[in-house]
Amino acid sequence: MSKKRPKKNNTKELIFKDDCQEYGQILKMLGHGRCDILCIDGIQRLGVIRGNMRKKKWVKINDYVLVSLREFQDNKCDIIGKYTEEDVRNLKAYGEIPTEIETEEVEPLPFDFNDI
Repeated sequence: MSKKRPKKNNTKELIFKDDCQEYGQILKMLGHGRCDILCIDGIQRLGVIRGNMRKKKWVKINDYVLVSLREFQDNKCDIIGKYTEEDVRNLKAYGEIPTEIETEEVEPLPFDFNDI
């Protein structure tokens, strides 16, 4: 006879950002634990997945993550956490993440194929 084990409570505490941290959304996976991330402050950065997250927490495009900003490299950051869909809803309810992320649109270079 086997006894039934009680179910584990898998709820975890919601982690808010601290100083030198930012929320971001993954735009593109680049390979080798790197990805393009659009941070909430409107800057697109190269994100590096932290070593203890590799092969334990899988991230994909459009996932929201918590990143640690580098003091010496503004265009790079380290991914230190991943948020579930429920966590993202809670962060939006608290006003931590805006419902629409504003991006800095870059104007395309004027190029005409007739000039060739």
